[in-house]
Amino acid sequence: MKEFILAKEELSHLIKELMQLLPNGGVIILRGDLAAGKTTFVSTFTKEFGIDESVTSPTFSLQQCYGENIFHYDIYNHGVEHFLALGMLEELERDGYHFVEWGDKALISILESAEIPVLVIDIEKLDEKRLYRIDDAHIKS
Repeated sequence: MKEFILAKEELSHLIKELMQLLPNGGVIILRGDLAAGKTTFVSTFTKEFGIDESVTSPTFSLQQCYGENIFHYDIYNHGVEHFLALGMLEELERDGYHFVEWGDKALISILESAEIPVLVIDIEKLDEKRLYRIDDAHIKS
């Protein structure tokens, strides 16, 4: 597990780390309290790829797409079962980076069974900065 304490304007360091761990894409589970910075992280990631779209949490739409290969999901309101019942596992198999807010152990287990690379980032608020804990134990070497 790796840890970073970063301000919003320093997130490019974490994005570079993520790109080394998942150079060909995969699923990034984002966990943290409300307003921890999950959507802010996705917004910064899209900007690093030159995508200048407004990034909002897909709380009610379930999925947002940015460019051709950045996908953003929020399963807080409906849970994993609803997410899977809608056929969203097939979406996660598409090439690209898939950010899932509020993913849990059940989803991680399903992704591992489907041999989809998954990385977990836990975000904790620390005054003006955030603590990012990266768990890459679910990436097959």
